[in-house]
Amino acid sequence: MKPSAFTAALLLAAFLLASSLPASDAGAAARRANTVVLDQAGVKNLRIQTVVVEPGDFEETVFALGRIEVYPGNRAVVSSRIAGRATSVFIKHDHAVNKGDVAVVVESRQVGNPPPSVELTAPISGLISAVNVVPGEPVDPDKPLAEIVDLAKVYAIARVPEQLAGRLQRGQRAHIAVAAVSGDVFPAELEHLGVFADPESGTIEAAFRVANPALTLRPGMRAEFSIVISKRSEVTSVPRSALQGTPSNRYVYVKDFELPNAFVKTAVVTGLSNDRFVEIISGLLPADEVVTQGAYSLAFAGGGTLSLKEALDAAHGHEHNADGSEITAAAKPGAATSTAHGHDHGHDHADEHHDLKWKILTGVFFVAFLIALFAKKPAAHA
Repeated sequence: MKPSAFTAALLLAAFLLASSLPASDAGAAARRANTVVLDQAGVKNLRIQTVVVEPGDFEETVFALGRIEVYPGNRAVVSSRIAGRATSVFIKHDHAVNKGDVAVVVESRQVGNPPPSVELTAPISGLISAVNVVPGEPVDPDKPLAEIVDLAKVYAIARVPEQLAGRLQRGQRAHIAVAAVSGDVFPAELEHLGVFADPESGTIEAAFRVANPALTLRPGMRAEFSIVISKRSEVTSVPRSALQGTPSNRYVYVKDFELPNAFVKTAVVTGLSNDRFVEIISGLLPADEVVTQGAYSLAFAGGGTLSLKEALDAAHGHEHNADGSEITAAAKPGAATSTAHGHDHGHDHADEHHDLKWKILTGVFFVAFLIALFAKKPAAHA
């Protein structure tokens, strides 16, 4: 027999066997084992929230630490051009003041009855950061009486490792998180890089302008910077809170498309990450609903608050096995039959598969034998 005919026979046998055997439900069994089913109360208690997976823009970022500072030009003082005595002080520390409001009234040292007085007004709007005078206190022209800072926008000063300075330029964006303002991320824009690097820390100053309309950012607060250095489109990613497991075994929980309140533990392969998202290379499909809030709790929820059997029974309207699999005809009550001798001829689903497999194998190898037999016949001579 020619090698090519023998190879063809084996390939045909393998193809027929693979196409004829019943599909293995090992994948379905693994999925059932990794499914957590909750009731409505369980979903509320774990505060489950999901997000739909969609390809989109993904930002590569670098991390840095720094602090919030007053924006240049947004600081002013109240002072007097004449010597005298403060008769009234209308401003209070940490309170707001508007430009033009009377801050301090100073009585001149000139002779008069009463002596002439001067009203000192706020030069800018903002918060009073310092008050250095009380009523009755002497006033000198060289003494600042109060300080005002406008915090409607602030500087966020990052200390960036000097080896990354070459990847930064004016106009670059950053996401800034401040521990004192938990839960908020502030967009910022790079205004300038420092002229000199710090030789001791090996960093260079990067100043970002940050809008602060709610005045929640205050000078001196510690800040964390995620500086955007590149961006890619059509990247599948999930929020960082969705990712669970160890670096060698990453997984997320995906909402089951059929069972209500059911979540499937799904292995994923990850790529780059930034301050908010993790790139998913494989494991998820568009339109998958991934658990974001409550994912960590699901990892310790075991099988959940409902059994898989209960959830499937309710969803499909008929009973299932304890592991969630379908009940076969042979396993249903009354499916077994008896012969006249009283022997039980009922057999399980595994035996049926086993018998079918050997029948198919016998047929396949018979076909292979015929192919080999005809391949041996010599070609007819003319």
